[in-house]
Amino acid sequence: MSTVDIQPLFSQWGRFGLYSFFIDGSEPAIVDTGIASSPAGGIAPALKQLGRRIEDVRWILLTHGHIDHIGGAHALWELTGRKAKVVIHEADAPFLRSRRTHVDEYLAARGRYIDDPEGEAKLMAACEAAISGEMEPHQVVRHGDQIALGPDVTVTVHSVPGHTAGSVAYVVEGQRDVFVGDAVQIHGAANGFPSYADPDAYRASLLHLRDHVRPNRLFLGHPYRSQGAESLGVVLDREQAAAKIQESLDIEARVRAATEQFGLDGKAVAKAPCSPFCCIARHLRYDGDPTLEPSPFFTTMHGYFHRGYRS
Repeated sequence: MSTVDIQPLFSQWGRFGLYSFFIDGSEPAIVDTGIASSPAGGIAPALKQLGRRIEDVRWILLTHGHIDHIGGAHALWELTGRKAKVVIHEADAPFLRSRRTHVDEYLAARGRYIDDPEGEAKLMAACEAAISGEMEPHQVVRHGDQIALGPDVTVTVHSVPGHTAGSVAYVVEGQRDVFVGDAVQIHGAANGFPSYADPDAYRASLLHLRDHVRPNRLFLGHPYRSQGAESLGVVLDREQAAAKIQESLDIEARVRAATEQFGLDGKAVAKAPCSPFCCIARHLRYDGDPTLEPSPFFTTMHGYFHRGYRS
C-alpha cells in the first residue's frame, strides 16, 4: 500500500483556529468540518490551493460531536453534491441530529455552575449560527469498525471516549496516522485547562492510544499546548505524540489528585467564578475565566464530582 497524503485545512472561528484534515485517497475524505462557515470559507479554498475539488470528497469523518467539529457537516455534504457519506460514533450521533442536544448537554453539566440566566438562550443562538444543519449520519461506527476510502486506504475506528462519550480516533492503516480530534488535551487550548466529561474514560483512552495505537503521526483538533509553553501545532511526529499523550496522562493525574485532596469548597471559601471548585483551581494555578465557553474547567470538574455534587 502506498502512503496516502494528508493535509491540514484551517478555518477561523472567533479566537479559535479550527482544523480539518484532507485524506487524499481515491475516495477523498475530510476529517472534521469546523462550523457552518468553514466548508465554504476555509475548506474549499484550501483544497483549491492543493489542486483538489470539494466536489470530489466522498467521506466526512467526524471525531466527535461538538459544534466546532460537526457544525459544517451539513454544509460540506451539500458542497459535495450530497455524495459524501457522513460518519460519526453512535454515542455522539445525537449532536449531529439535533442542535438541542448541545443545549441539553450544557444544562446538565457546565451550565449548572455558571450564573447566567441567558446561558441557555445564548448557546441555542450559537448553535443556530454555527451548525449548518441537522442531519442523520450516513454511517454510525463503533470501536473496531473499518472504513474503506476506496481500494487504497483503510481507516480503523478506535473508541477513545472521555472528551465526549462518542469520541473516536481514526487510524490510517499501514502508516499509523491517527486523527484524535480533542481526545488528547495536554493542558488545553485557549482557556488553559483540559476538557473531558468523563475522567476515567479519558484516562483509559490515553492509555489505549499510548500502549496499543502508538501513533506514527498524531493529528490534533486544536493546537493544544503544555502549561506555559507554545503549542507544537496540530501535527505531531512519533516522539512528540508519545510525549504529549504521556503529558496528558500526567496532567489528568494532577487534576484527579487535587480533586481528591480538596473536594468541593467549604462554607469558609468565598463564592467566586470558580465556585464550588476554588480551592482546586488555586492549587492547580488555574487563572482563566471558567465561564467562557466552552468552559473546560467546569466541564472537567463536573466529570469528577457529578455523582456527589448537587446544585
